[in-house]
Amino acid sequence: MEKLDSRLISWATLLDEKTLEQAHTTARMPFIYPHLALMPDAHLGKGATVGSVIPTLGAIIPAAVGVDIGCGMIAVRTQFTKSQLVDRDLAGLREAIERAVPTSAGADNRKIVGTAAPRIAELEELADKAGFDPAGYAGRWRHQLGSLGSGNHFIEVSVDEGDRVWMFLHSGSRGIGNKIATHHIKVATRLCKQWWIDLPDRDLAYLVEGTPEFTAYIRALKWAQRFALLNREEMMDRVARQLSETMGEAVVEAERINCHHNFTQSETHFGKRVWVSRKGAIEAEKGRLGLIPGSMGTASYVVAGKGDPVSLNSSPHGAGRQYSRTAARKTFTIEQLRTAMDGIEYRDTDAFIDEIPQAYKPIDQVMADAAPLVEIRHTLRQLVNVKGD
Repeated sequence: MEKLDSRLISWATLLDEKTLEQAHTTARMPFIYPHLALMPDAHLGKGATVGSVIPTLGAIIPAAVGVDIGCGMIAVRTQFTKSQLVDRDLAGLREAIERAVPTSAGADNRKIVGTAAPRIAELEELADKAGFDPAGYAGRWRHQLGSLGSGNHFIEVSVDEGDRVWMFLHSGSRGIGNKIATHHIKVATRLCKQWWIDLPDRDLAYLVEGTPEFTAYIRALKWAQRFALLNREEMMDRVARQLSETMGEAVVEAERINCHHNFTQSETHFGKRVWVSRKGAIEAEKGRLGLIPGSMGTASYVVAGKGDPVSLNSSPHGAGRQYSRTAARKTFTIEQLRTAMDGIEYRDTDAFIDEIPQAYKPIDQVMADAAPLVEIRHTLRQLVNVKGD
């Protein structure tokens, strides 16, 4: 931990100057209390740094929550072992998962079936109680439930240090969450301009608690966070069905963990009630289980929080990028990706070059930096990887 100034404390040993400058800019906003906590995976983001914990008094910065509201991880430990799985048709399992879960940007379900229906009914009821219509943001939001997306979102079948098989995936609130976030970022920008507020970065535009615009955002935000959690649950159920078919018996869940890493909620820290926006960070209060993924071809972790008060009970959410997607495509080759993915069943395509492990910070260093924040419970290594273009 390093106290960079009275408003900024960092746990990152790998930190570039642009990211540090961005974090300082956010930390100087007048409503930050008590300080901004910078996680080990911190890297440059839109408005606010990815991998930062931003506590605010009486205001929220929508861009500091991010456009993928409620993005996070879910993992399930099964009864299967590595020896039971490795001789199965892993390519067939990957293809079955790809058929069951729509991947890629803009992809969704052609029809609503099975376990999605009651989850959609729950979301309809929540939206009605919140007094807003999700269709006003995205007409096909119901069909997006149970879809993965693209970029760094993934589905994996992995094994832990005891050779137990886990299902593991990363996704959020899909197009509907993006539309909600984008709308309210624009509202915040318009209001700050209307009120002649001089912002150090236009993406730090904020909504003031007590205004109708703030209330509308919180209602939609909470709904989108619930959508993201249920989206992961729906996909996990589908992955479990495909794994069951491959193994010839139903998956028995020994453990299930589902956590956000792009979200906002009201919490008490250092004697005051604040809004805590974790943009690329997970909640890590003492004993709380969480998930920290690596990148393609590297390890991921099941962790338990240590409840560090200075970090605002938080920890990193992953490896954190070192190269932008454009820079990664210019720097690395498909041959390097194949080497990194040796021994892992995945779809061999140059579409994933920007997700190569070398584009991210070394996850081992991130976890070493995070040692004061979380305890590692399980280390997961991939056997099967599914991603969208």
